[in-house]
Amino acid sequence: MSEPALRVDIERRIGAFRLQVNLEAWPGVLLLFGPSGAGKTQTLRTIAGLTAPDSGEIWLNGTLLFRRGRPGNPLNVPAWRRRVGYVFQDYALFPHLTVADNIAFGLSNRRSPQAVERVKELVKIYHLEGLERRRPWELSGGQQQRVALARALAPNPQALLLDEPFASLDAELRRELRRELRAFLASASIPVVLVTHDREDALALGDTVQVIDHGQCLAHGDPLRVLGQPGQEPVARLVGVENLLSLRVMERHPLDGTMICAGQGVRLEVPLSNGRGEDTIMVGLRASDIILSPQQMGRSSARNQLAGVVIQVESRPPGYEIALDCGGTILRSRITGAALAEMGIQKGQTLWAVFKASSCFLVEGGPAPAG
Repeated sequence: MSEPALRVDIERRIGAFRLQVNLEAWPGVLLLFGPSGAGKTQTLRTIAGLTAPDSGEIWLNGTLLFRRGRPGNPLNVPAWRRRVGYVFQDYALFPHLTVADNIAFGLSNRRSPQAVERVKELVKIYHLEGLERRRPWELSGGQQQRVALARALAPNPQALLLDEPFASLDAELRRELRRELRAFLASASIPVVLVTHDREDALALGDTVQVIDHGQCLAHGDPLRVLGQPGQEPVARLVGVENLLSLRVMERHPLDGTMICAGQGVRLEVPLSNGRGEDTIMVGLRASDIILSPQQMGRSSARNQLAGVVIQVESRPPGYEIALDCGGTILRSRITGAALAEMGIQKGQTLWAVFKASSCFLVEGGPAPAG
């Protein structure tokens, strides 16, 4: 594999908070995923040169941007010389400037023929034709986002940083703009570090993802693997795995690649673990992978069918989350509003939770809390 375009290995203390980040990025989109206060924005600010770490190094395309507390001469290239584009959470457009002047702001000579041509090029790429003379308050949220992207890319940066690009948009507009933003970022052909705490954003936009919490990097890899079936308990809780079950291993079936595990009121078939000596394991299961049925199904490829009583029906747009008490173990399933209405689901009703063994995944960590 070629050398990463962006390499960051830094440490910074802010009061009792300690940020330790080690990341590598190639052309494409690297997601920094984690909750508020995890250190994601601080990481972007150190890359951009807006704040300085206490120690570490930052490299961009083979050029050293920052060094402190490491062998070699200390260095801190100022932000304006780093060739790093930054799109802030609120876009930070200049309210007194037009769309065209906002886009041109980072260019060395804004009135030169080259600058005028560059603005025209970006206006076309980002579908802003006819809006050049408007002020930011005359634009929709999506249009403001495109102007902010165009402004950040106008000087041809070597890396692009985006801090929660959908934070100020409603859910419907977020879904509409994800595909558009993905296409724009792919055309940039530079490393993009995008901060988000939204799993849907991460799965739709990222080539790779790095999970960060309490200033520490917890996991890194393909978004579908890291966020879909996370192998560590802290990551599983961060990304919102709805069902984390502490189970006892009862039987192993190596030829089938499965094992039988039991918990409070339940007996499940799950993928075979690599370890041989565990008595207790943690199993993760996404609510969206559980099918609800009013009766037990006959022959089926779904190896797990558990009866349970509905104890909670909660609105979770765009659908509903149903909690079943399966003899002491609580399972949560996500369904649509249409399914809820057709099945007439309500508290006290008995339903069957149906799911494949392959929908379960093993999680490293201690026993999950009850419920």
